[in-house]
Formats: sequence, C-alpha cells, structure tokens
Amino acid sequence: MINRGYEFGANQKANGLKRSFISLLWLALGLVIIPLLYVTGVISIETVNKLGRYMTYALVAVGLDLIWGYAGILGLCQALFFCLGGYAMGMYLAHHGGPEGIIDKTGWKLPACLYVVYPYKVGEAPQDALVPWFWKPFWSLPTTVVLGLLIPGIVAFIIGYFGFRSRVRGVYFAILTQAITVAAQNFFSMNNMKFCGTNGLTRFEKIAGFELANSKVQFSLYLLTVVMLFLVYVSYRYIINSRLGRVLIAVRDDENTLRFSGYKPYVYKLFAFVLAAATAGLAGMLYVPQMKIITPHNLGAERSILIVVYVAVGGRSTLSGAILGALSVSLMYDYLTSAIPWAWPFVLGSLFIAVVLGYPDGLVKLPQKLFNKFKRSTTGGPLEDSATS
Repeated sequence: MINRGYEFGANQKANGLKRSFISLLWLALGLVIIPLLYVTGVISIETVNKLGRYMTYALVAVGLDLIWGYAGILGLCQALFFCLGGYAMGMYLAHHGGPEGIIDKTGWKLPACLYVVYPYKVGEAPQDALVPWFWKPFWSLPTTVVLGLLIPGIVAFIIGYFGFRSRVRGVYFAILTQAITVAAQNFFSMNNMKFCGTNGLTRFEKIAGFELANSKVQFSLYLLTVVMLFLVYVSYRYIINSRLGRVLIAVRDDENTLRFSGYKPYVYKLFAFVLAAATAGLAGMLYVPQMKIITPHNLGAERSILIVVYVAVGGRSTLSGAILGALSVSLMYDYLTSAIPWAWPFVLGSLFIAVVLGYPDGLVKLPQKLFNKFKRSTTGGPLEDSATS
C-alpha cells in the first residue's frame, strides 16, 4: 500500500511537471519564438497580427474546455460572450476614431460608424442625431474593460441561473444557448438598435491615444494577447487542480450523486459558466483592435460550433488541447480558404469526424498514443501500467 501511494504521488508530481513544461512551451512560443521571427524579418507584422487574432480564439476555446471538458456543460453561446466583449471595445474605439465634425446637440461627437443609423454629411448636427445613451459609458478605456468583462458575466449568470436551477443540461442546454445566440445575432443586426446593423462597428483609428495602424501598437496587442492567454491558462490550471476543480469533475461524471452528497451542483456550474463567459469577453476585447471590425456575423451559429470543434480537435479536459486545436484549425482555415476555398467545409467536417471517431482524446494526446503504439510494436506485447505490476 505504501509503495502504491508513493507511486501515485510520483505520478501526480510527474503530471504537474509535464503541465508546467507545456505552460512554459506555450509561453516560449508566443513571447520568444514568434517575436524573434518578426524582429528578424522572417514573418511580417500582418502575420503577427493574424496570430494574435488566433490567440483570442484560443482564449475562448480554453473557456469552453473548462465548462465542457471539466464540468460537462456544452454551451453554444461562447460566440455571444465573445461579441459582447468585442462590441464593448468596438464602441470605445468608435468614440475615438473616424472624421471630426459631427457633434450632436448634447455636445457628444457622433462616432463615424453610426452614419449607418444617422446618414448625414460631415459637419451637420441634426436634432435627432444623438449619441445613444448606452454608448456613452464606453468613452473611457478602463470603464470599457470592466464592462467588457462584466456584461458577458451578467448575461451568463442569468442564462446559467435559470438553466441550471431548472436542471436543463446536455443537448437541451446546448439548444437553449444556441437559440439565445441566434436571437442576439438578430438583435445586433437591426439598425434601430443603434449597433450599426449588419455593417457592424468599424472605422477604428486609436486605442489609448495610439494609432492602431502603427506596427508597434499591433505588435504590442499581440504580446498582450499572449500574456492574457498564459495568465488565463495558469489560472484555470490552478482551479482544476484545487478542490473546486475536483467538484467540477464530479459534476461532469455524476451530478446526481454529488447532489445526494449535499452539494449544490448548479452553484459550481454557474461559477464555471460565468468565468468562461468573462474569458470570452476578454478575448473579444483583444480581438477587435487587431481585426478593426466587429459585426453580427461573429455571432453566427457556425462560430459557436467552430469553437466546439477547436476543443474537440485539440482534446477535451486538457486546456492545452483547446489552445492547440484553436491555433491548428485556424491556421488550416487560413491556408485552405486561400489555396482551395471550396475544400474548407469538407476538410473541417472530415477532421472533426476523424478526431471524434479515431482520436477522441484529440491532437494533444496523439503523440503519446503513437509513441505507445510504437513501443508495443517493438516490445512485442501490451504496455503494462507500473502501478499494477
């Protein structure tokens, strides 16, 4: 028994070292290798900017992995939370971009992208061309950042509270969240909602007084995204390794037994759901200055499903798999839509089916599986677990 306990502790320590190595590897890739390639001229600032956007997708995927991989909640509304954060940052950027000259009767400068709602010439100040009241809090960057995290969290709390309290789960919760996302897309697409309709928010020029077109600013946004991704990854890893993480896993494995043990599963599910929503909001705020546009198209049903594909392809319940899946699928999309545009939907569908049926643990565990298979072929027998020997 003592020997088995020692072996279990050694395995836990080895797993911890492995996760630490993976964390450092991601950090080195994002903060050392990519910047080095850029500084030496191997890749352009456009490529760095593109990778920065893909890192924001990885942020959303990590949040989904927390609720789906560890808590067993398949939510199809991460794109909604992403866009809530994105629109928050978009309104801030719109306040500080576009041509000068249009001042409404209350003294507020009319953001250029609101020309879709108020189609007037530069210099005019019509009586009804007022900056919407809900745009005004987003003039300040600190307020925007707080609201960009808070609004997705509040929306997630409302959805989760009523959904989890009513014990809606599984495919029914997925359908519920997807329906809410589609409704939100229709809401943001309407011109009279004053979010610029299907054109979305655009014509961004500055962030915190710095020109977005400046390559140094774009590079700084990339570095900020990598740092945020690393901090979120480490924070999530800490949660998963804590008692709270073990309860989340218990919710996934047997929610009824956990409830009979005196726990309230909906409280833990709600915590994870709100945290993942805030993470998606953070990703949206980092995405918009790098993409320079946010539209209702980002709320499409296919976007939420694509985030699920990121996690499934990379590997559920790993966190690092979500990052790997988001980056690999995004890079594949970038290449195929340029080289063979018609092939992308078929390749994506085939990849998803192949991973689910052939490698359900995802790409992140594929090297280990191949190594074990190779070792079995060389030793001539099945690998034995050292704990059972």
